[in-house]
Amino acid sequence: MIMLRSIVRPEKVDNVLAALMEAGFPGVTKMSVVGRGKQRGIKIGEITYDEIPKELLLTVVPDQDKDFAIKTIINAARSGDKGAFGDGKIFVVPVEESYTISSGIKQNADGTTEEVEI
Repeated sequence: MIMLRSIVRPEKVDNVLAALMEAGFPGVTKMSVVGRGKQRGIKIGEITYDEIPKELLLTVVPDQDKDFAIKTIINAARSGDKGAFGDGKIFVVPVEESYTISSGIKQNADGTTEEVEI
């Protein structure tokens, strides 16, 4: 399993969520965040804004779906045909296991599941 941590523009979130849903990845956690990338914020006149509002989307996909999910996010989050500074970033993180709280089922990285005694 792979967790994709996608930082996107707030105005692109609905596009990304819809694209992920259509692509078969409905499970997403969304958080409002602030930060800056390599552009070091935005300077308007004499004022520099270095805490730019973004949205962080977390989704876990099977290893074999990683490239498809990444392309789906990029296509939905990119500004215009070639993109622009500030469009965001995707971080790929391995997930060893996950647990469903309601059922107590553990899912391993290889896709196998087992019930956990509670």
